[in-house]
Amino acid sequence: MLFLEHSPCLTGGIGAKAENLLVSKERLETLGVHLVTLPRGGDFTAHEPGQIVGYLHIDLKKRNLSLGDFLRNLNESLVVAVKRTWGLTLVENPKAPGLYTEGTNKKLISEGVYAKSYFTSFGFALNGINTLGTFSLINPCGARASDMISLEALGLSEGFREKRKEFVLQFSRHFLSLLP
Repeated sequence: MLFLEHSPCLTGGIGAKAENLLVSKERLETLGVHLVTLPRGGDFTAHEPGQIVGYLHIDLKKRNLSLGDFLRNLNESLVVAVKRTWGLTLVENPKAPGLYTEGTNKKLISEGVYAKSYFTSFGFALNGINTLGTFSLINPCGARASDMISLEALGLSEGFREKRKEFVLQFSRHFLSLLP
């Protein structure tokens, strides 16, 4: 598991639709935003400083784990870690990937996973203290930029640097406890 943050960039998965990129590549260059296409699932998403991005590289075959079980474990671990760290309840939307704040239907966590030869890559991005500005350049996962939310927008940014570490530990412990 790797946890990091990115400079401003847009990533497009194998399901990325051209109409969901709202500006030209030349405009992205002038803004200093990189555009990267990846073999992960999903449409366009944005990365910015202040997010928590997690990459999970798991050998499913070695762990005797199906891709469906991996995705359920990922979601459960994210929900548990966010609840324990920020006291926030997240829910799934059966019509759209990612995790949403309960009651607001705003997306806090984007997900994009790829599995090849039973080995996973990519993972999730949690909007922490990022501005969400880069999302205005796309229709994130085919939705509207206004459907995104961050911990900062929820008034939960105090002590983010320390809480980020707590989240990573909570997530890691829970996720690893679910692995066979």
